[in-house]
Amino acid sequence: MASGLDFGDAILDSSTVNETPAVRHDSDTDLVKDSQAGNCDAFGQLYQRYARMVHGVLLARVPLIEAEDLVHEVFLRALHRLHGLRDTSRFGGWLAAIARNMAKDYYRQPRVQIECYDDAAAARASAVRADEGDTREAQEILESVRSLPEAYRETLILRLVEGLTGPEIAAKTGLSHGSVRVNLNRGMQQLREKLGQRGSAASSKKQEHGSIG
Repeated sequence: MASGLDFGDAILDSSTVNETPAVRHDSDTDLVKDSQAGNCDAFGQLYQRYARMVHGVLLARVPLIEAEDLVHEVFLRALHRLHGLRDTSRFGGWLAAIARNMAKDYYRQPRVQIECYDDAAAARASAVRADEGDTREAQEILESVRSLPEAYRETLILRLVEGLTGPEIAAKTGLSHGSVRVNLNRGMQQLREKLGQRGSAASSKKQEHGSIG
C-alpha cells in the first residue's frame, strides 16, 4: 500500500479542476471504500467527481487566484483523514466541510495578512489573460455573489460558476434538496437586487459625467 504522501502526489500530479472526468460507473460509496483500501485510481475518480464542488465552496470564501491551489490541499487533507470516515455515503458533505474549514485556515495564516488579495486584485490578475471588459463584468458579478449570506453565495457559485444543477449540488454537498432550492431562489433574488443597484449607480455616474462634460 502506498504511503499517504506518495498516494496524494500521484493523484494530484495527474488531476486538475478543469479536466474531463474519465468514464467509470462505480458509485461514490464504492470509490470511497476502494480509496480507503489504497486504490489510487479510485481516489483519482473521486477527485474528478468532486473537484468542481470543492472549488466552488472555496471560491465562495477565498480570493479567486487562491482557490485552485487550495483545491489540491483539500484533497490531500481528505486523503490523510479518509480512514476516519465511517459512513462512506456521507463523503460529499464530509469533503465540503473540509473545504470550508480549509478556507477558514487560509485566513488564519500569517501570510494572508500580507498577501491577501481582494477581489479587485484578482480581477487585475485575470485581466492579463482575458478580455478586460468581460473580466471586469464577471468580477463585478462575482463580487455581488460573494457579498450575499454564506449559504446563498456558496450555492449560487456552485450553480452559476461551477455549472452544477440543483440536484447535483445537493448530492455533492450533502445538503437537502429543499435547502438547495431555497438557497438558490433567495440567493438569485438578492443577486438581482444587488446587480440592479449596481446598474442604477453606474447609470447615475454616467449621467453626472455627461452633465459635467
